[in-house]
Amino acid sequence: MKGWYKALEDLVWLTQLGLTMLLPLVLCLGGCWWAVNHWGWPLWLYLPAILLGLAAGAQNFWKFARGRVRRTKKEGGGRIGFNTHE
Repeated sequence: MKGWYKALEDLVWLTQLGLTMLLPLVLCLGGCWWAVNHWGWPLWLYLPAILLGLAAGAQNFWKFARGRVRRTKKEGGGRIGFNTHE
C-alpha cells in the first residue's frame, strides 16, 4: 500500500508542477490576446507576453524545486547506519 501512496503523491506533485509552470504563460497570452482584440494593441506585444509568461513559469519552477528539496532534506534527516533495516 505504501507504494501506491508514493505513486499518487508523485503524480500530484508532477501535476502541480506542470500547472504552476504552464498557467502563467497561458494567462499572459490570454491577457495579451484580449488586449489586442479589445483595445487594438499591436501584435508585437505577444513577444513580451511570452517572455513574461516563461519567466514567471521558470520562477515558479525554481520555488517549487527549492521547496521540494528542503522538504526532502527535512524528512530524511536521520542517518542510516550499517545495521539499520527498513
